[in-house]
Amino acid sequence: MPVTHAAAPSAADGLPQDFGALLHEDPEIAGVLLAELDRQSGTLQLTAAENFASPAVLAALGSPLANKYAEGYPGSRHHGGCAQADAAERIAVQRATALFGAEHANVQPHSGSSAVLAAYAALLRPGDTVLAMGLPYGGHLTHGSPANFSGRWFGFIGYGVDPESGLIDYAQVRALARAHRPKAIVSGSISYPRHPDHELFREICDEVGAYLIADSAHPMGLIAGGAAPSPVPYADVVCATTHKVLRGPRGGMLLCGAELAERVDRAVFPFTQGGAQMHTVAAKAVAFGEAAAPSFAAYAHRVVAHARELAADLGDEGFEVTTGGTDTHLIVADPAPLGVDGPTARARLAAAGIVLDTCALPHGDARGIRLGTAAVTTQGLDERDMARLAVLIGAAVRGEGDVLDRVRELAALHPPYPG
Repeated sequence: MPVTHAAAPSAADGLPQDFGALLHEDPEIAGVLLAELDRQSGTLQLTAAENFASPAVLAALGSPLANKYAEGYPGSRHHGGCAQADAAERIAVQRATALFGAEHANVQPHSGSSAVLAAYAALLRPGDTVLAMGLPYGGHLTHGSPANFSGRWFGFIGYGVDPESGLIDYAQVRALARAHRPKAIVSGSISYPRHPDHELFREICDEVGAYLIADSAHPMGLIAGGAAPSPVPYADVVCATTHKVLRGPRGGMLLCGAELAERVDRAVFPFTQGGAQMHTVAAKAVAFGEAAAPSFAAYAHRVVAHARELAADLGDEGFEVTTGGTDTHLIVADPAPLGVDGPTARARLAAAGIVLDTCALPHGDARGIRLGTAAVTTQGLDERDMARLAVLIGAAVRGEGDVLDRVRELAALHPPYPG
């Protein structure tokens, strides 16, 4: 189901009252926001890490809690006047632990990277060895990039995928763990379209005495909706974002058992962050509440069904789809059979009103395209639309000239914020 507006329009100008004030006080920024709404409404958003937050989430983000400084945790703040901030955070924590079946949740991280940093700070010390998916195979910057704090502070060893299947090579993971005896093993990726084997990762960690850190930023919404297996029973710490498929505000989250709760909390505040963004914490609470509804579970399963259909249809269009398909919301495809590389394909698609990313391919130095179905599913596109979408993607990459009008026609049928 597409998201719908709940705010009452202004009789004077047809816009919500608060936006009308912005239009009057700062027309330059109001113009930017209107232009961005037009961009989101007139193009198709296939960026795997993006979605459309509900009006209720957006309302919390624009609430008076944006004014509140609330360093610390509920009942132990460094500022006065935090009663309602405490209430919002307690609701967010209670909803998160219930939604994901975790003993403890920290909802303060400002981003997924902030959550990973805090997990490392809770469990590791500079110089420790960490085993994570190598960046050429889909590892995140926080999984050992030399440009990132992770690669500068820790000794990362990268595991990869089988060159034929594109699936994680668990025999290699085990061999590397035995050889290097890491302090922690990180599961998770930004472009791996299959479910990691959480139980097997746990087994390998136990064999070598390592912590298991699950970086579940991408599938967390699918996990919430029962459309992906949960790492919570297996991982020592789960790192996640609250946007992407979860459809909340941009931010991060940590889940762990009770025995690590204090270490995780202290790693967030005061070690890696100052005051929490309480309006974002409130918006996370709204998103967790929405994700607990049966309608969200149905949505999460539709996201996966749409991704599988789109992956198959892209194969019919001539793309080489990594791992032969997907179990999640994201697809990685090589446009080389169509005669172009990933960056060229992305540029042609952008010109045609289709927004997505490039990513490393698990062979050689080539880059492919990475796309996801979370946002278009929120808009209300269905499985039949996936075939139409695949045709548009293929036509744009081949350089056909009439794709933009066809994309705008499809987007107009499914506005992200009707009305």
